[in-house]
Amino acid sequence: MPRRPVAVFALASWAHRDIFPADLVTRLRQLVDIDPMTTFTSFQGAGAAAALAEADILLTGWGAPRIDADVLAAAPRLRALIHAAGTVKARVDPVVFERGLVVSSAAEVNAVPVADYTMAMLVLGAKRVFDRAKRYATAVDGAPPDWLSGDGTGLHGCTVGVVGASRIGRLVLDRLRSFDVQVLLYDPYVSPVEAVRLGAERVDMDDLCRRSDLVTVHAPALPETHHLLDARRLDLLPDGAVVVNTARGSLVDTEALTRLCLTGAISAVLDVTDPEPLPPGHPLFTLPNVLITPHLAGAQGRELRRLGEFAVAEVGRFVKGAPLLGRVEPEQLPYIA
Repeated sequence: MPRRPVAVFALASWAHRDIFPADLVTRLRQLVDIDPMTTFTSFQGAGAAAALAEADILLTGWGAPRIDADVLAAAPRLRALIHAAGTVKARVDPVVFERGLVVSSAAEVNAVPVADYTMAMLVLGAKRVFDRAKRYATAVDGAPPDWLSGDGTGLHGCTVGVVGASRIGRLVLDRLRSFDVQVLLYDPYVSPVEAVRLGAERVDMDDLCRRSDLVTVHAPALPETHHLLDARRLDLLPDGAVVVNTARGSLVDTEALTRLCLTGAISAVLDVTDPEPLPPGHPLFTLPNVLITPHLAGAQGRELRRLGEFAVAEVGRFVKGAPLLGRVEPEQLPYIA
């Protein structure tokens, strides 16, 4: 009888519990042998060594240790790494690909709630909901009812600048088709023809900043994207523009953004910051025209199960020798988020 594939969980306990509930573990155990109660956040120790020695598949997620040459040396049978979360950039050493392992990520699944969050924030940001709500909450008798003013607000008729036609960027572009907006796209790897197919006009970054009422950032953190929205480009934004960042904090110059938000020239919705988190008492936390959320745009709560469903399905495809839907190629590693 041929040996059944052996899988090992390597992710934080909370992620293990929420991403792989009991029914998904039952489905997984129909495909592979796996200890449903054990997950590793470190590969140090005898227990981890014994598990790695038998593992054909690693099921990783948030809290997983980095998979490098030492891990591979302890896992001679390992053939696949299936990541039940977003990016694998911090988890996978390039040696994994050199060894010939198959790598899969649930990034496509995790992109969906980020795109949904982005659209919600574009709608709310265009209505100036955050500062108007705070003014409403602090209004006193006899004060001018400026919280009622809706002049120049609303997403209808706006120009939205999308920075990066990444997985999430493309989902946002697709969702924007449902709104009566003009869409601009900055992505040096997208041709003008493809941009039109995506429902946007391809422009350079300066032009995007000059023309956009709202800018939403979906590019990876690379040396060439550091402070892509720097002081000069932020100054190009029209008065009242809104910046939404769900990508990486380093893409936006925090000091320059703070200066403009302090004057009220622009507003911001930040699910990521630089540094992350911002230090206590940072001015951005207290400004009425800024909303900062704790890196929660990706899968949360009930959404986490979808990552587990995808990962279990990928295991099934791998065991059957079918192509993996979330396969990560080695040349993609430097450019993913």
